Amino acid sequence: MFLAMNRFKIKVGNEDLFETIWRERDSHLEEVPGFIEFSLMRGDSNEEFTLFASHTIWSTKEDFSNWTKSEAFRLAHKDAGKHRDIYLGPPIFESFEKVV
Repeated sequence: MFLAMNRFKIKVGNEDLFETIWRERDSHLEEVPGFIEFSLMRGDSNEEFTLFASHTIWSTKEDFSNWTKSEAFRLAHKDAGKHRDIYLGPPIFESFEKVV
């Protein structure tokens, strides 16, 4: 199993918009071989931002890598820069492979 995660710092006051963007986007993930699950998680807030994490679970790292080179990936990310003003910096990518 492979987990791919992005952490986002969303400027305070823009949380609902960020959640709506993710809820309404067409991710095209369901059609991708090896895709298992997607989640968007809301974390703690401070005076500047609210932390969010999106993560996908894949059968293998290779399945994730193949998705990043696919048309489904390009379609899912075509509007990625559209709402730059709600972000406090770029997303931070992290990945993990199952050990046990």
